[in-house]
Amino acid sequence: MALAVKEKNHVRLVFLGAAGVGKTSLIRRFLMDTFEPKHRRTVEELHSREYEVCGATVKVEILDTSGSYSFPAMRKLSIQNSDAFALVYAVDDAESFESVKSLREEILEVKEDKFPPIVVVGNKAESGGERQVPVEDALSLVELDWNSRFVETSAKDNENVLEVFRELLQQANLPSRLSPALGKRRETLPKEQALRPPMNKTNSCSVC
Repeated sequence: MALAVKEKNHVRLVFLGAAGVGKTSLIRRFLMDTFEPKHRRTVEELHSREYEVCGATVKVEILDTSGSYSFPAMRKLSIQNSDAFALVYAVDDAESFESVKSLREEILEVKEDKFPPIVVVGNKAESGGERQVPVEDALSLVELDWNSRFVETSAKDNENVLEVFRELLQQANLPSRLSPALGKRRETLPKEQALRPPMNKTNSCSVC
């Protein structure tokens, strides 16, 4: 007798990274297609949405965490209770990239998993910024050494924000097709990711 595979109907994504790298901006851009240039300190904020997936309802939670390291117990709990992780740094801040390395080690320890579902996000990649983290260095470390996914984004310009959530949802083992009804337009994302994926200007998506 074959066992039926039960689809997940609830998933939590968590955004981790140093203060000021744009975690909140990425989430706001995805959920509301807005951008607030002024940095607002976040302690912890949970966003919840329900989406129709192939006739079933899937609850997606997005946890926005503090960039302060004065909340270690809260951060550990966030890691324990999450299904996929976005580790965010700013491409103009080399120190924030070092924080990503430490956060990854903490995830490995807490989850006791050598290959946790991680997407490393290099934010603030808009033109005109002063880059401190070369894309080649980050790509080599994340995809070759860590076997994780890497995306460079600009929450300000809405560049590749959708790609981040697409990768997170796929790694969280949701059903093969996910179509959040966040806008009137729908877009099918590319199945292969280039070094710098093409810009996506909509926050409705279909994961195939």
